[in-house]
Amino acid sequence: MNLWQADQIAPETRVVLAGETLPALFWNAVTERSHQVWLRQKELGIWHSQNWQEVGQAVREITAGLLQLGLACGEVVSILANTRREWVTTDLAVLSCAAVSNGIYPTDAPSQVQYLCEDSGTVMLFVEDDEQLDKALEVRDQLPRLRQIIVYDDEGLRGLQDRMVISLSRLREIGREHMAQQEPVMAQRLQALQPDDLAILVYTSGTTGRPKGAMHSHRALVHTVRGYNTLISRNTDDECMCFLPLCHIAERVGGEYFSLYTGCKLNFVENPETVPENVREIAPTVFTAVPRVWEKFYSGVMIALKESSRLQQLAYAWAIAIGYRVADAVLAGRPVGAALKLQFLLARLLALDNTRKLIGIHRARYCVTGAAPISPELVRWYLALGVPMLEVWGMTETCGASTGNPPGRIKPGSIGPAAGFNEVRIDPSTGEILVRGTNVFKGYLNLPDKTAEAIDADGWLHTGDVGVVDADGYLRITDRMKDIIITAGGKNITPSELENELKFSPYITDAVVIGDKRPYLVAIIMIDQDNVEKFAQDREIPFSNYASLTRAPEVQELVQAEMDRVNAKFARVEQIKKFFLLDRQLSAEDEELTPTMKLKRKLVEKKYADQIEAMYK
Repeated sequence: MNLWQADQIAPETRVVLAGETLPALFWNAVTERSHQVWLRQKELGIWHSQNWQEVGQAVREITAGLLQLGLACGEVVSILANTRREWVTTDLAVLSCAAVSNGIYPTDAPSQVQYLCEDSGTVMLFVEDDEQLDKALEVRDQLPRLRQIIVYDDEGLRGLQDRMVISLSRLREIGREHMAQQEPVMAQRLQALQPDDLAILVYTSGTTGRPKGAMHSHRALVHTVRGYNTLISRNTDDECMCFLPLCHIAERVGGEYFSLYTGCKLNFVENPETVPENVREIAPTVFTAVPRVWEKFYSGVMIALKESSRLQQLAYAWAIAIGYRVADAVLAGRPVGAALKLQFLLARLLALDNTRKLIGIHRARYCVTGAAPISPELVRWYLALGVPMLEVWGMTETCGASTGNPPGRIKPGSIGPAAGFNEVRIDPSTGEILVRGTNVFKGYLNLPDKTAEAIDADGWLHTGDVGVVDADGYLRITDRMKDIIITAGGKNITPSELENELKFSPYITDAVVIGDKRPYLVAIIMIDQDNVEKFAQDREIPFSNYASLTRAPEVQELVQAEMDRVNAKFARVEQIKKFFLLDRQLSAEDEELTPTMKLKRKLVEKKYADQIEAMYK
């Protein structure tokens, strides 16, 4: 498919799978798709596939095992593991018990595991391996409700004698041994399960305090995945990649549950570090990721281009220029003439197809970006490659996406019009984006006051995002209400615009712009380690580690040049005067980053207060 055919990606308005609860959807899918492949996972270098019937058998055994261990309706089961197919089968088994499923990030510390299990009332906990088990064992004395811990990988647990701990394989054995006894119980529970019953808890990332447990009903989740298909359709021929945390709303709903509904094949990466390699193997036809991933792919292409021959560089420059001409015509709603189409097909043969293969998106019908703002120029670059890049917007409390760019009418920098399955409007007095619909969550667990703050008397969810809407009904996020900077001179500045421009640089991974009640703007920058190291090695700039790399004068000059490029696009009062480079590479395990790899603004400002003050002296 070429970019000018993007309007042919038609939404699916009919109901493709019956059922009003998640387990009903799943068991209907098992019946209808029986021998079709659903889950694929790479283990020890080999891809293993499971069809719907095989997944159903695994879920049936886990369900029977949980029932035999005494799991009651409405009790909470938590999953502490990386994204893998066992996560999905466990989740579906818990829901098939008419219980509540909750996810915990594998990067969470033992104290966080304790808080989340305590707050949710977790009675059974699934953990990935001995590392995650150690966290659970460290805090279990503070969790009197916890009755059972189940371990996926038990290789490192031989000889462990603990009545509370069993392996997943043993749980499945228990299920098989008591299947005849528990199958009628499962059938009874599935029949009694109601759409408005609580299905899952999704804890917010806790950037402004303790994480809050967002409660989602079966009705909201089913309504949302059916709505997704009217926005961006998928089918059983599609392949997608499951690699974002499944305890995050984006992968849980947009990955697992949307794939369950549509029959799209779900491919699991080996681990978070192998994503670039695995995406080239999987070559997904639909690919959803956060901006950090799209930025990383772009940076990789730019670095590879610098290492290529002069002839290859010239071929890419000509080809991408043709791609931009096609993209600009499509974005403007102008027809792409026959001559330009022919040039674009040649551009694909010369360079663009190889660029897409280098990333792994050569089969992609479209790509989706969300969970954080993205640079419009980056969206335009993917469009120039010939791949529709659709920005969507939503949050934990809305079951994921509430707005989205339609494939046939993309506006870079916009989050698109409201999706048809919910209402979205701008509060005229504050500019805040409000959402109302069946997809909006039931409230925060144990926090009625916070729930009342979030959802007003008319059912509108106050999102905390500030935005504007154009004549075509397309929304654009200007910033978070709490993040808007008002300088000492009274100028209102939206830092996300500056930050997105900075992150478009292949040398900058993330940035936080600061300046509220200050005389000018400054920035905290996290450099891209691979690309900056390559820059230093090519120029024989000495460095011994990441910290020394950030202190090298040439690296400081490199970042200053990127800063100058960005500043040139903004008015003088909006320009960044000084910056500070973080002297260590942050990962998802560091408190400064959210699970979707965004810097936590308030925490960063607090933690690096001394460095910030130094930039104002």
